[in-house]
Formats: sequence, structure tokens, C-alpha cells
Amino acid sequence: MGAALLLSSLALAVWVHHSLREAQLKAAEQSAQLLAENLAPALAFHDERATREALVAFSRREGLQSLVVRQPNGETFSHWPGAIAAAPWSDAPVQVDWQGLRLVVPVRLHGERLGSLGWQESFEALNDTLLRLAAGAVTVLALALVGASLLLRWTQRRALAPLIALSRLAERVATSQDYSLRAAVRENDEVGRLAERFNGMLRRIEVWHEDMNQRLAQEQQSGRALQQLAHRDTLTGLPNRLAFELTLERLFIDLHHAPPTGQAGGQRLALLFIDLDNFKHVNDRCGHAAGDAVLTEVSRRMSSVLRASDTLFRLGGDEFALLVADVAEPDVVEQLAGRLIDSVNQPLVVQGQVQPVGATVGLAFVPDDATDPQSLLSAADAAMYAAKHAGKNTFRRATSDHPAGP
Repeated sequence: MGAALLLSSLALAVWVHHSLREAQLKAAEQSAQLLAENLAPALAFHDERATREALVAFSRREGLQSLVVRQPNGETFSHWPGAIAAAPWSDAPVQVDWQGLRLVVPVRLHGERLGSLGWQESFEALNDTLLRLAAGAVTVLALALVGASLLLRWTQRRALAPLIALSRLAERVATSQDYSLRAAVRENDEVGRLAERFNGMLRRIEVWHEDMNQRLAQEQQSGRALQQLAHRDTLTGLPNRLAFELTLERLFIDLHHAPPTGQAGGQRLALLFIDLDNFKHVNDRCGHAAGDAVLTEVSRRMSSVLRASDTLFRLGGDEFALLVADVAEPDVVEQLAGRLIDSVNQPLVVQGQVQPVGATVGLAFVPDDATDPQSLLSAADAAMYAAKHAGKNTFRRATSDHPAGP
């Protein structure tokens, strides 16, 4: 029965599709011919405005995709919409496929050919209608088959209904792992006692599963907390020295597998070693609470001028480090160093007093100034001390002439 209904529905759908498509093709040919007659005077006088208005008037037809008017030499005279000027052109009078139809109608005036009209129309509405009809037919067929199947099952398996339900419940539990499901106990017989035992087993599994999930969640939370404590500075919230060392090692490994600088795709790694100026005076004069407030505010200011890909670390005390990966030009890092210094030099008020805090930055690059993490850190530190000697609140790049810091 299902096969017969399905074949009948398919045959009816094919016939309806063919009929509706032929009807749409005929209507499109008539409309295109009418438009070609309306366009003839405008083409005769090369009136682009009148031609465009005629195309726009016909563009309200449902399913119409494009209209193109071409001159006898093949050049486009007018088109709708604007983007259709680059569409492919074919001189075939009629082209039909499952997506739509394309017509080419000559534009004549008193027997003289003035050009041609390209008409492209979509079968989208027709296809949608047929899809809805097919969906309706399939729905009716499915409902009929479901009804027949239910009636057959009711008549043939009435006595086995409790066992079938228990079997389906077991499959649902195995698939969804939802141990809160329970079997219905209909009678106090062998099947009923089996359902009770099954429910008891599900209750025990549910309790064990919830306990295991709680323990796992607690362990994950503890692990995240330990990870946070190990790699974050508790005062500023920035990654700490341990995180800096691990990140630097990872970036050197990435650079080892990257193309050398100067070749296609070659990039540099930049380290900015930042030391705060006059921070010791803040601690000595205002106390450690004021020093902590200064460190927190300076960290926030420097973080606000960084890119999302840059990573700022607090190494300890008033020392910070910034790693900048994928550096194409050193000038970009020098500009970033200037922004960091400017952000720190803005007036900083703590405990009602302006704190004279500044920043001195040393820059070093891989592979220009170093080839391993330790030498990179040493080069940046030496450049920072060179900037200190130059008057603070500035930056210097690592060079062989810079003296090492104490």
C-alpha cells in the first residue's frame, strides 16, 4: 500500500511539475514578447531612460531574475538589475532547466531588428509549491502507514506490550544515558516484578552517576584554581614570571619551525622589558598599599594600549615584560613602546597625591639580538638600562654598545 501510494504521488508530482512549467514558459514568452514591443520605440531613438523604465515596470513579475537589452552588435544597451551587466549571454531563443528559463526575443520595429531582449526567470516559486505538495503527500502517506502499523501492532502484540515498553526504555537509557527514566508497572506479575527490579537498578545508577559528576566538577574547579594561582599575579591579575618563561619557550619553539626572517613568511619575536621609574619612592613615602595601587593602575593602563595578540606579564616588583609575536617591522614595536610609556606617564593620583611614576623600556628582537630565551632577556635588560642612563621615561633597542645592567 505504501509503495503504491508513493508511486502514484511521484507520477502526479511529475505531471503537475511539467504542466506548471509549460504554463510558466508560455506566460513568460507572452510577457517577453509584449515587453519587446514596448521597447521597440525606445531602442529606435536610443532612449536609455525609457528603456530602463520599461524594464523596471516589468520587473514586478514574480520570479523574474534579470532583463537585458542588447544592440544588434551585441553590446548591452540597458539591463535590470544593475549587476546583470556581467551575466553570460546566449543567443538560443529558449533555454529551460530545473532552476528556471531563459528567453531571447528579438526587438523589431516595422520589420527591422533593433536589438534583442534577454529574459531570465526562476522556477523557485514553482519548485517551492511542488515541494510543499510533496511534503503534504508524504505526510498523509506517513500518517496512513503509522495508523495501519499501530493497528497491526495493537492487534498482534497486545499481550507483549509491557515487554516491548521495557525493551524500548532500556534502549532509551542506553542511548541518552538518562538514568532518571522509569518503567511503568502495570500488573503485579512476572513482567511487573521485572520492571520494579529494572527501576531499582536505574535508581542506584542515577545516584552513583550524580555523585561521580559532582566529584569530577569539584576536581576540575580545583585544577582551574591551582592553574590560576600558579600562572597569575594575585595583585594585578597579569600572567606571572612562570607564565612568562613557559610562553617564551613556546614562542621560541614556534620560531624554530617558522621560515627565517627575510624569507617569505619570516617574522620576528619582540620582548619589551619594562621597569617603573620612581616606584621605590612611592613605597618609601606612601607605603606598600599605595605601591600596590600604583602597580594595579599601571598594569591596567599598559594593558589598555595593547593588541589582543600581545601578552603583558608582571615579572615581580616593578618589572614587567611584554611579548609581541609575528613582528614584521621593528618600527611597530617601537611605536608600541612609546604608547606604553605615554600611558604610564599620565597623571596618577593615589591617596590624594600625584605619584611621579614613569616607565623605561628595553627592546630586543629574535633573531636580530638573540637566539635563545636567556640571551633575549639579557639583551632586553641591557637595553632597558641604556634607556635609564639616557634619562628614563624612554626606550632603547638592544645593541652591542649597550652596557649590561647591574
